[in-house]
Amino acid sequence: MTPRLTLKSGSLLLALAAVWGGSFFFAEIALTEVPPLTITLHRVFWAAPLLLLIVKLAGISIPTDRKIWLGYLGMGALNNAIPFSLIFWGQSQIESGLASILNGTTAMFGAVVAGLLLKDEPLTTNKLAGAGLGLLGVGVIMGPEALSSFNLANLAQLAILAASLSYACASVWGKTHLSSQPPLMNACGMVIASSLLMVPIVLFVDGAPDFNLSLPVWSALLSLSTLSTVLAYALYFAILGLAGAANLMLVTLLIPPFAIALGTLFLGESLSPSAWAGFAIIALGFAVTDGRVFSRRRQ
Repeated sequence: MTPRLTLKSGSLLLALAAVWGGSFFFAEIALTEVPPLTITLHRVFWAAPLLLLIVKLAGISIPTDRKIWLGYLGMGALNNAIPFSLIFWGQSQIESGLASILNGTTAMFGAVVAGLLLKDEPLTTNKLAGAGLGLLGVGVIMGPEALSSFNLANLAQLAILAASLSYACASVWGKTHLSSQPPLMNACGMVIASSLLMVPIVLFVDGAPDFNLSLPVWSALLSLSTLSTVLAYALYFAILGLAGAANLMLVTLLIPPFAIALGTLFLGESLSPSAWAGFAIIALGFAVTDGRVFSRRRQ
């Protein structure tokens, strides 16, 4: 069956956008009592045994090759430990909705990084133009005052852009080092690896995690782990098989509306006109990078 966007795959795509958009909301709640690095550890640590159980139930064998586990270590760093930590710290300084908009540059960064590093994904004019529009959108969000009065909010925005770049590098790493492994095993392996990476970092920076947390914070941490990580990966690979990678990229544009809605309804957040304008430009950059809308118009 040719991968395409249907009612079923479209519904799953919306569900994925909801659980990933929800991650920004859950993080805001968790940040009231838990530091960013420890939130990252909670997110991957509780997800690891659940993903391992899913792998076992699916009958997938656990690899024993040392090179594969080194690949998982790199993937865990680039796709979990680094970006999660940067985004959670960024959210300690800016609104969850704004963080989700900036994270929307991942698709454009991914296209450029892949174009530079992978021979079978050449760097095209569309990808460069899309990346340029993405950066223009970021510039509109940050505003010209960022050049004259740089502050923590600006640094937080740059941290989330760095997280997007890390995600982009992770996609190339996965394709070059882990393409021979089952996708679910890759998800499980990188979460286990990122847990191992985060334990010493958290102990050194934050100290031993405090488990005496309020019910809302525990609910947020477990939701980050079970919904925004375990369920999200299950949905991701299901959509990949049903709709293909190009349609799966659409989730990038669908995440911010969910994050913004949750932040507005439950956290009392509001976005500035420049943030909305920046989101529109980033969305246009995504459309240019994807290219399908414009190619259909030409046809």
